[in-house]
Amino acid sequence: MLLLPILQNAAPEPTVLLLGAHSDDIEIGCGGTVLRLVESWPRARFHWVVFSADEDREVEARSSAAGFLENASNTTVEVLRFRESYFPSVHDQLKDEFERLKGRVDPDLVFTHRLDDRHQDHRTISELTHNTYRDHFVLEYEIPKFDGDLGRTPVYVPLDSAQMDTKVNLLMENFASQRDRSWFDPDTFRGLARIRGVECNAPGRFAEGFHGRTVVMGFADDVD
Repeated sequence: MLLLPILQNAAPEPTVLLLGAHSDDIEIGCGGTVLRLVESWPRARFHWVVFSADEDREVEARSSAAGFLENASNTTVEVLRFRESYFPSVHDQLKDEFERLKGRVDPDLVFTHRLDDRHQDHRTISELTHNTYRDHFVLEYEIPKFDGDLGRTPVYVPLDSAQMDTKVNLLMENFASQRDRSWFDPDTFRGLARIRGVECNAPGRFAEGFHGRTVVMGFADDVD
């Protein structure tokens, strides 16, 4: 199994861009990886963008982001008010928002939704991510849901038990509005992470899985 060190050749203070359609997407899809990145690069710049949240869910989103980024020294959290479940119908407005984002953030690593996600909001954000950040390292996270659109992921980030506990605890503490949903519980998050951990033989038993559309193999003489 190939171990790909994330941001190995990045600057001492790399920029990580995290994109989520809804207020809990980033945390569900890559919250454990965020915790690992903060541990490894506490001086990195983390730019966290949520595209749809009403007033109450914005409070949840900001509280949760603060928890996941607690030990990071350079963070920006944006919460926008696009109408949930209607992203394809406001594609031009979302595109404008991505163009503004591109002018402000030049990331070393981007996390976004999976391009094949069946949820229309998720899929739209992923399409615009790839359209905007064509020459960047983009990893697509997965969201468990009713549609049953999960598959095998080719990229894994192992998590230990403590990191998994922190992810689950922060999700359950910060998103009270979601607790009555049948799928929003620790068993769902731990179960998927345990399966991904089995698939990559993670030493800590858990992992988060990602899709990578374009991965370029580099060599020492490629660096100026």
